Amino acid sequence: MTESMSSAEVACTLEVRGLSKWYPRRARLPGRDPRPVKAVDGVSLAIAPGEILGLVGESGSGKSTTGAMILGLERPTAGEIRFAGLGKIDPGDRRIRAAFTRAAQLVFQNPYEAFNPRHSIARSILEPIEIHFPGDRATQQRVLIQAMERAGLSPYRSFADRLPHELSGGQLQRAAIARAISVEPKLLVADEPVAMLDVSIRASVLNLFRRFADELGMSILYITHDLSTLRHLCSRVAVMYRGKIIETGSTAEVLESPAHPYSRALAASVPLLAPRGTRQRPPRVSAEQALARPESGCAFRPRCPMATELCAGSAPELRSGPGGRAAACHLFEAAAERTP
Repeated sequence: MTESMSSAEVACTLEVRGLSKWYPRRARLPGRDPRPVKAVDGVSLAIAPGEILGLVGESGSGKSTTGAMILGLERPTAGEIRFAGLGKIDPGDRRIRAAFTRAAQLVFQNPYEAFNPRHSIARSILEPIEIHFPGDRATQQRVLIQAMERAGLSPYRSFADRLPHELSGGQLQRAAIARAISVEPKLLVADEPVAMLDVSIRASVLNLFRRFADELGMSILYITHDLSTLRHLCSRVAVMYRGKIIETGSTAEVLESPAHPYSRALAASVPLLAPRGTRQRPPRVSAEQALARPESGCAFRPRCPMATELCAGSAPELRSGPGGRAAACHLFEAAAERTP
């Protein structure tokens, strides 16, 4: 450990503070917005051991970029990342980076692009094991078999010598999960891990993550745009919009009584079996509203059916309310002030 950490930091597997990623615009053409693209803008979050945090939002909200920065695949413009046992992650410190590489792993969305098509499944999974468990071939083989069986590829010999194209999509994603957990990480970042799988097998793959958290104490950042999978997997949810976290809370609270208008629109878009006319539909927005980026005030204002003059004048900050809820909305702030 390179620096002393508070008890709060030790209690969290991962703590992110003010993480940002801004991309400069390449061409400054007349009439084009000169402002940088703020893919992620001041994100802060923490994940406890054995907790599954859902990071949810529509495409382009900054979810995957946040996960990539946490894992060191993207260099942040600003902010810091702290990890249990390692303190602040310094990209320039090779020893810290090497330890963090083993402690935090990624499950990609597309398993078909995650494997060398010429290598057997066992060989692909064995590669990180050989790096982090050097020397002892017997230990490497034991770790390989354990990882594959934990991921549901059992018996081991039925899958070890197959090539990626010989597996189904669900089996191949299980192989990707086996490779990620083979080095026994403390943190798993799962970026849309079931988006490309048939609905019939999504539940079985998601149950793996639930088991890893419960039985192995693994912390998981579950990135998705599909709210229907959150209820059965995540204990807490953070909602992102335009690079910022705009609401956090327990999964049940955020899905059943969302505090931010954007969260309400997301929750209302989830298909449910309900009598016609009993569910409130999300407001329809034009392409101009969806792409609008106001220079001041709330970023969601062009799409918000509840926007007021206050929303145009100042951007709301993410503030805590009763019961540990937090939302970046002036309406939420007013409601919290009225709560005794």
